[in-house]
Parts: sequence; C-alpha cells; structure tokens
Amino acid sequence: MDRIRGIFKTRQPAAADYTPLETENGEIDDADAGYDPPSMTSSTVLLSPRGSKAFSGTQRISWFDYLVFLVLGVAMLWAWNCFLAAAAYFQMRFKDNKVILDTFQSSIMTVSTGATLVTTLTLSYLQKSAHYPRRIIIALIINSVVFILFALSTVSFTGISAGVYLAFTLLMVLGTAVSAGFFQNGLFAYVGSFDPIYTQGVMSGQGVAGVLPAIAQMVAVLAIPPKTPDSQGDKSASASPKSAFVYFLTATAVSGIALLLFLVLVSRHKERFHRSNHQADNEPEANEPKETLSLLDLIKRLPLPGYTIFFNFALTMVFPVFTQATLSVNPPSSSVLSRPEVFIPLSFLIWNSGDLIGRVICGFPKLTCTNPTVLAIAATARVVYIPLYWLGNIKGRGAKVQSDFFYELVQFTFGLTNGYVGSNTMMLGPQLVAEEESAAAGGFMGLCLVAGLAAGSVASFLLNV
Repeated sequence: MDRIRGIFKTRQPAAADYTPLETENGEIDDADAGYDPPSMTSSTVLLSPRGSKAFSGTQRISWFDYLVFLVLGVAMLWAWNCFLAAAAYFQMRFKDNKVILDTFQSSIMTVSTGATLVTTLTLSYLQKSAHYPRRIIIALIINSVVFILFALSTVSFTGISAGVYLAFTLLMVLGTAVSAGFFQNGLFAYVGSFDPIYTQGVMSGQGVAGVLPAIAQMVAVLAIPPKTPDSQGDKSASASPKSAFVYFLTATAVSGIALLLFLVLVSRHKERFHRSNHQADNEPEANEPKETLSLLDLIKRLPLPGYTIFFNFALTMVFPVFTQATLSVNPPSSSVLSRPEVFIPLSFLIWNSGDLIGRVICGFPKLTCTNPTVLAIAATARVVYIPLYWLGNIKGRGAKVQSDFFYELVQFTFGLTNGYVGSNTMMLGPQLVAEEESAAAGGFMGLCLVAGLAAGSVASFLLNV
C-alpha cells in the first residue's frame, strides 16, 4: 500500500532526484514547471503490456503527457464498448427481423475481434518501416469518420430494411476494428519510448473506456426519451433515434479530442517522434527484445499464461450476448431503471465497473496472484457464470431468480473476475522468461488476448438466447 501511495505522493525534489524532459534541441523542457515529481523508489515495480518488467530510480512525470495517454487509452476501446452499450438502439432497428435480432450482437463481436486480430497480425510483420504516430492518427481519423456516419444513420434513411442496416453496421464495425489494430500497434510502440508510468496511463484509460460509453448511453436515453412510452406488454427496447444520435456523436467527440491532444503531445516530444520511427540499425529501441522467439517457442515457455488469457477472454464474450437479451424482472412502467433502453446499458456499466475494479486491485502487491496454475484454474472456474446467466429474465420469458439485484451481482462479479484474472496474467507472463525475452512474451500475451476475444465471439453464435 505504501508503494502505491508513493507513486502519487508529491515532495520537494532534490537536485538529482529526477531526469527532466528535454526538447529535440537538448534544452530542458520547463513547460511543466511547478509539478512536483512523484517518489519512485527502487522497490516500485510497474508492468507494461510490452513486457517491461520494472524500472527503478526517480523520474519526473508530466501530468499533461499522462493525461494524453489516459485519453488515448479511452479512445482505443471506446468504439468497442460503444457498439456493445448501444444494444437497445440496435434492438429497435432490427426488431422486424427475428434472425438478425437474435444474432446481431454475435455478428458485431465476430467482425470486430476477427478484423482486429488480422490487422494486428499484419502490422506485426510490418515493423521495420512502421510509422507509429501516423498509425495512431489514422486510427483516430477512421473512428471519427465512422461515428459521424453512424450518427447520421440514426436520423436519416430510417426506413431501410433490417438487413441493409445490418450490412451498414457491420461495415462500420469493420472500420473501427481495423482502426483498433492500428491503434493498439501504434500506441503501445510509441508509449514505449516514454517511461513505464505512461503505459500505465494507457491501461487505466482502457478500463475507463468500458464505463463511460454505458454512462453516455444512459444519459442520452434519459435526456431524450422515446416519443411514446412502452406499453405494459412491450418487451422490446425503444431507444429514441435522437438519443442514439447524441450517443454516437459523443464517440466522435472523444476521437476528435484524443487526436488534438496527441498532435500536441507529438509536437512537445519531437525527438521521441523521430526516435520511434527512424531508429538507426545500430540504435535499437530500449524495449526491443534482444532475440526473437517463434510463436511455438513462446507457447512452450508460457503454456499456462497463454491458456489463461485465451480462455478467460473467450469466455467473457458470452456476457454481451446475455446482457443485450436480459430484461428487468419489473415491468417498464414501474421505474425508469426498468425500461430496457436504460436497464441494458446499466447492466453493461455494472459489468465494466467490476472489470475496472479488478484491474485496479492488481496494483496492490498484497492482492495480486503470481501463481500461473491458480490463475489458470480461476479462469476455467468462470464457466459457472454461464448457467447463472440463464437464471435471468432473458427476452422477458421470466426469470428463475426473481431479482434484478441477483442478476446485477452476477454481472459485477463476472466483470471483476475478468479484470483480476486477465490483468494478473498479463503482468505475470513477461516475468516468467528472461529479461531479453520479456517484450516478446508481452506481445505473445497480447496476441492470446485478441485470439481469445475472436474465438469467444465466434462461439457466441452457439448460444441460443
């Protein structure tokens, strides 16, 4: 606990306590004058997704830079969570086609995770000529264009068939999936030229990205309700097209703000911009592995962590399918929270809140788990949540357990275990190999995560909810 407080505790720095940021001309950057550097002792360990094990000593932190990376982390996963939290709106658009209504969530997840996996694998083979800041900029521009088009689709061409709108939706999902591949590859490479605490900012932003879209969806629905209230027997969501317009426009704003902040960040650190893209052959990146390991070698070295990450996130993909189909046990007229267009994003919010807390817990050394066998068993044991979801009020057919509290407790703990098991395993993987192999191990763990999401999305079609 003291170590965690030490990260954020400010104090008056001694002359040699930190290394000030420098400009490309070698001059000290005093743009952050007045900030007190945090206390970083040699016992402080920060893990990054690229496999950096630890750093010691003290280092000055630019809170502006940290904020930018936090926002970039939010923007990276905002699109994914945005499509999931908008389930009530999609139910309204697809209500005339039962087949599409039953499978649209699985279709969205499959296209998204599959395209992201292919893009990530492709970019991993194009590292020699990679221009990482440009990849980040491309990703943000794609997201901005996609959500502008999606916002317009909520108020224009509303009379098109469910099949045509599904095709349009999947095309937009494909765009954000390709964007996610560019984003993940470019951002983690670029932030690698900064200190590890900025990578922590990216990961924190990803956790926040799971919570904010659901909140935005709920606010939009409550601020702009449907023109006609739900009838007592209406079991479908009736989200207002105008609320969906505001919701998707918010996603555009997030990408736009992230793009502007990133351009400012690049201008502040031009020397890192050039170093991360034009590194000479005799000046390897500090976080680049000293030797290359094949995928087969990594599987042999990290069988349990690889399985744990893959299975943990593959199993997690059942939650969006059940969440978009599970309604409150109370009639919509009894409470605003019982209305499907509010209850569904609220359920996403509760799951993602649990996931975020699970990630944060891993920052406390006494609460972490470093036993790969225990983590593998915990990931496998999460299958118990599948029958628990079946106890809910799926599509208004009646619940085996007449309690919204029970259902939301299932949501929260399923998210909590996902964040805890996933984050612990992601941090543990690079520690189980030699120092020079840690970056390769971190990349392998990321690949297992994306592959698990893709496999889980495909398998979700087997759930007949």
